[in-house]
Amino acid sequence: MTSSISRRDLLRSGAAGGLGIAIIGSIDAIAGPAAAQTAQAGLKAVGYGPLVSDPAGLLALPKGFSYKIVAQAGKTLLETGEPTPSDADGTGFFQSRDGFALVNNHEIGGGEPYGVPALPGLTYDPGAHGGTTTIDVDRHGNRIREYVSVAGTHNNCAGGITPWGTWLTCEETEQRAGGAFQKNHGYVFEVDPFDRKANIDPVPLKFLGRFSHEAVAVDPRTSAIYETEDASAPHGLYFRWTPPKNFRGCKGALRALALSQGGDTAGTLQAMSCSKGTRHIADLSEATQAGTKYKVTWVDVPDRGAATVSVRNQLTNDQVTRARKLEGAWWADGGAYFVSSYARTSDGSVNEHDGQVWFYDPKSETITLKTIFGVNPDPEQDTNYDGPDNITVSPYGGIILAEDGEGLSHLVGVTKHGTAYPMARNELNDSEFTGPTFNGDGKILFANIQTPGYVLAITGPWGRPGDGHGAH
Repeated sequence: MTSSISRRDLLRSGAAGGLGIAIIGSIDAIAGPAAAQTAQAGLKAVGYGPLVSDPAGLLALPKGFSYKIVAQAGKTLLETGEPTPSDADGTGFFQSRDGFALVNNHEIGGGEPYGVPALPGLTYDPGAHGGTTTIDVDRHGNRIREYVSVAGTHNNCAGGITPWGTWLTCEETEQRAGGAFQKNHGYVFEVDPFDRKANIDPVPLKFLGRFSHEAVAVDPRTSAIYETEDASAPHGLYFRWTPPKNFRGCKGALRALALSQGGDTAGTLQAMSCSKGTRHIADLSEATQAGTKYKVTWVDVPDRGAATVSVRNQLTNDQVTRARKLEGAWWADGGAYFVSSYARTSDGSVNEHDGQVWFYDPKSETITLKTIFGVNPDPEQDTNYDGPDNITVSPYGGIILAEDGEGLSHLVGVTKHGTAYPMARNELNDSEFTGPTFNGDGKILFANIQTPGYVLAITGPWGRPGDGHGAH
């Protein structure tokens, strides 16, 4: 997602050639440009095959796949008559007896053409213009209606789904009250995708900390919440919130906890600290090989409200482990996947890369580097990828990453066997992809192009993606 220093605005520093991409564990093959070479050599298809250019100039997809526009900023209308807001970002899909819905973040910091309308009862701070809209869809992904579910929040970036069927929307900011802003920002808010009354009078979940939130993943067994921080100078942290004793995650429980006596500091907020043997790991960019595993301990955050000092500045490099551009998060396989988008020595990182995907295992208290992208030698090549951001785990195996790097912008898949492949290409401009998420039966992949603001539904002959060595 776009932060105060955009990934696309940074000059590339002189770096070694690409390392490729590798996933290990249950996935152990090397991928990257070699995947395309395999396809060119006439072996089995990589992913779902080569991308086919779109006559409409919007979205290139593999043969047999198609897309429809679910919502478009400034074009489609909310049920209250205003245009769909700008900057579609993190998105969650929900299904219940009431139907199907997408909760769509809008990463609006103030200069975008279409803000989230500050509707009565749904607005946290009338000085802020971000928030979420809920898009009711049918089982084919067609848009039925769209409406504001939370308004008056700031720079809503990613977030995450909860096991009890709500969306946690994250403010990627440390904005304090002042000027147009009547309240502090940098919080997480809970959004109910079906019960509109539950979203009245938005409540910041202050116990989750006030910092530049990116995404969250929730442990369905313990209700612990894992959070990524997209920040620099110093780099961001990876957090764990442990609920208080006897807390049971369900709809309304987080809101009730936040409103309870002492709710601002309910539970325990801690930052991750990694080690290898007796050696402390100060920065995740130290890891350059897929399969690298670190032991995890957790350090209490002194002041999660960041009253005078930002949370990440309250802890020193010898206490915690940092990473540049901590981004997407997703709970699957009994743990939390999370993404570090890139690293450069010029920003203080130990080593350079163009993306890491880590997996945190709460049972073993370890993190394992599952995926690493080397520095992209040519971002204009359709077989090179960089800057992974949002992540989702595919029901067909492997993962789907939203690219927010330089040059061409893709949805990038990685198979269970470690082969990277392009799932989609933005043919309109170089704007990032955001919010990839599958519907309940896995027949639709929803994803967004952030600028000028498209919510898209992708369908086609889904199945296990090819890795260049076997059939789908």
